[in-house]
Amino acid sequence: MKANMNDREYMEDVLLTSKTLTGLYHYATQESSTDGLHSQFKTNLNSALSMQRNIYSTMEQNGWYPQQQAQNEQICQVKTKFQQAQQQ
Repeated sequence: MKANMNDREYMEDVLLTSKTLTGLYHYATQESSTDGLHSQFKTNLNSALSMQRNIYSTMEQNGWYPQQQAQNEQICQVKTKFQQAQQQ
């Protein structure tokens, strides 16, 4: 993290960190060896995902993470691609 970050840079860093954290919790949940450990990692994963969503929403509200609406044609192409993959 660099010194003198503005709000947008700070939030981008926090979002990236939260994405890394959710990936680690996901992996830990999959690899956990006991039910108790699995349950705790899953709880932590859900909490981290919720936090990540809140960070994203805050960034979007400030115009720092703009969304682009997908066109119907793009949606149909992706849907067809996955349907074909499932049939293989």
